[in-house]
Amino acid sequence: MSDDNVVNSRQREIATEHVLFKLIEYVEAQKPGLLDFIEGSLDHLGDPATDGTKDDERVRQIARRMIDGARRQGVD
Repeated sequence: MSDDNVVNSRQREIATEHVLFKLIEYVEAQKPGLLDFIEGSLDHLGDPATDGTKDDERVRQIARRMIDGARRQGVD
């Protein structure tokens, strides 16, 4: 992957994560239970890689940290 592609991917990831966090925080404030629902679905989450980098549990850990962060952050 070229340097430009790496930078673009990183920037998209940061922007997507921010928008997703804010959406989750907003919906959770309006309708409590969303974060519990998402957390309950993590057993179905996995890494789509087909090589030695595949790590389903690592993907779940990242999602758990995102959920915990959204719980702590709340709506501001």
